[in-house]
Amino acid sequence: MLKGKVALVTGSSRGIGRAIALKLAGEGADVIVNFFRRRESAEQTAKDIEKLGVTSKIIKANVGDPEKINEMFDIITSSFGRLDIFINNAASGLPRSALELDTKAWQWTMDINARALLLCTQRAVKLMEGRGGKVVAVSSLGSSLVLPGYVAIGVSKATLEALTRYLAIELAPKNICVNTVAASLVPTETGMLYARGGQQGGDSPLPTTPAGRLVSAEDIANVVAFLCCEEAFMIRGQTIVVDGGTSLAPFSLMNKGEDN
Repeated sequence: MLKGKVALVTGSSRGIGRAIALKLAGEGADVIVNFFRRRESAEQTAKDIEKLGVTSKIIKANVGDPEKINEMFDIITSSFGRLDIFINNAASGLPRSALELDTKAWQWTMDINARALLLCTQRAVKLMEGRGGKVVAVSSLGSSLVLPGYVAIGVSKATLEALTRYLAIELAPKNICVNTVAASLVPTETGMLYARGGQQGGDSPLPTTPAGRLVSAEDIANVVAFLCCEEAFMIRGQTIVVDGGTSLAPFSLMNKGEDN
């Protein structure tokens, strides 16, 4: 479905980003694995991608830093000369209440979770010119639901979703589709940390969904991959929610777990 395409997935050394990278590779795309801190994980992801018969390249870059974003795209330009798919997945932020937030934490979260979509897309468009392309951002339910300690992350994700709509209209004449996938809690290392309010470990059971299980990284990857194919051509500027019905159900239903 994506054979011959070149894709960049930010923050793809682990978790949702890794699942997306592997899914796109499984559909035939060559995949650029972006990471910031975990080189070994990025290298393993790249090896797993290449086992699927496509090309992979890892690039270290903090997408919260405009200079590093430009360096990353310079490498992509020299190595591939094109880009067909850009997945804005990298995210950051720690659980903090509004009254506990300082300006450094606020700016860090906004830069990585929201500004990076704008700056990366500006560079990606130059590599998509003449052929069109797909841009998909990864958001969360915290963009619209008020979650404990999630204020900076939630606001940054709401900004990302608004930016998606503006980019979708502006880039439509260039045949570039822009959308967002919003996920509920996904059982990754980061997701579990947020769920437990920043505390590692914990014995309390996590809430399930009306669908009967938590959303998986692969669930998100499947929807992202669909948005990257031509069958999704007429979907523009949308935020597709993948949450097993969580955002629609009463909290009492979500907390029944196996007794649903």
